[in-house]
Amino acid sequence: MTITTNSTSLLPIDVKTFWQTLAQRATGITIVTAHGDDGPAGLLGLSAAHVTANPPTVLISIDKTTTALGAILSRRHFAVNYLPAGADAVADAFSGKAGLSGADRFLDGQWDTLVTGAPVFKNALGAFDCVVDDVIPRGDTSIVIGLAVASRVDASRSPLVFFRGAMRSDLGE
Repeated sequence: MTITTNSTSLLPIDVKTFWQTLAQRATGITIVTAHGDDGPAGLLGLSAAHVTANPPTVLISIDKTTTALGAILSRRHFAVNYLPAGADAVADAFSGKAGLSGADRFLDGQWDTLVTGAPVFKNALGAFDCVVDDVIPRGDTSIVIGLAVASRVDASRSPLVFFRGAMRSDLGE
């Protein structure tokens, strides 16, 4: 099959259309955390993804204005925590909906560390503890690539997902 496109005739999509299109895919809700110079920091992340299994590598995309990015870059580590169903309050704390910032975001739930010192949510379905390998600037975002140095898995529960603009514990309509 051959596909040809005249790239000069493609129209760019606007930001609203871009986000509406992404909302049509269900994605696991992650909390990305680090322990920076001013204490623990974190954000709700919907763009964590694997890069390769050999070596174990993940990437996160973070808005350059997010304060947690400074913690990640200063200490060169981060953790990706996959939230279980029922962890809505934790997700709200890190999304900004609860009006919390900095270390106050860690008041709900139990936290510990694995290797790097990045906070890991004890009830996470899975967590990767990573050291920063590379940072790629792209528009208003930094793509942070991390080598996973430790992980933890708890496959006993269902995930909390983001679908069509809302957190859900199931994908029912």
